[in-house]
Amino acid sequence: MATVIAVTNQKGGVGKTTSAVNIAFFLAKAGKTTLLIDFDPQGNATSGLGVDKQKLEGTMSEVMTGKSTLQDIVIPTKHKNMSLAPATPHLANTEVELAQAEQRFTRLKKAIESLDDYDFIIIDSPPSLSLLTVNGLIAAQYVLLPVQAEFYALEGLGQLLETMKLVRKNMNPGLDLLGVLPTMMDSRTTLSNQVLEEIKKHFPGKVFNHPIPRNIRLAEAPSHGVPVGAYDRFSKGSRAYKAVAKEVLDRVG
Repeated sequence: MATVIAVTNQKGGVGKTTSAVNIAFFLAKAGKTTLLIDFDPQGNATSGLGVDKQKLEGTMSEVMTGKSTLQDIVIPTKHKNMSLAPATPHLANTEVELAQAEQRFTRLKKAIESLDDYDFIIIDSPPSLSLLTVNGLIAAQYVLLPVQAEFYALEGLGQLLETMKLVRKNMNPGLDLLGVLPTMMDSRTTLSNQVLEEIKKHFPGKVFNHPIPRNIRLAEAPSHGVPVGAYDRFSKGSRAYKAVAKEVLDRVG
């Protein structure tokens, strides 16, 4: 059975999609069959992997409305062992359509249960506490939480942890925090280091050992339609995500 990880933070701009894409890439590089589900209506994971959204046969919108199965819409990527379930901005409309639908919170879980041939499924959740985010939390075994190393990093996290608690209590008792991943670290600044200490204080034993540095190669890679490991495998960003993927494997056991 696949290990399902939701990469979630309701704050935008914290490196959530970058983390989902690159961790999925390095898990695939480690020989694990990996499916990346783009569950963010911005569809950044889809375009970041060089997929032309105009040419898609099916997307997560059709899966959520029950018109297609997840298997129907999955496409291979250029990278061995790595597949993508794509999304387009239409997913935002789908979310509105589903607001009153039956079983609206468990649709992603049911879609994933019909799959059988992946070691890992990584869900790139939207940057909000929405119906889609809750679907992701109900479908996942683990949450990976990217947190930007900046002043407001911990603001709003309480709300997300509260939502996780509710999901655990009512729908998904096995949901666990896999780890907190500090992103956009600049270890030369006092602020970055202070925020890192603060994050460690809030999440004892849960912070990944390899924070993701600020790195120009990481920022450039999506415009070339590839993960950073395929764009510049010797860059600091690439090495950091490779180490995080190894930690993910160790933590999942």
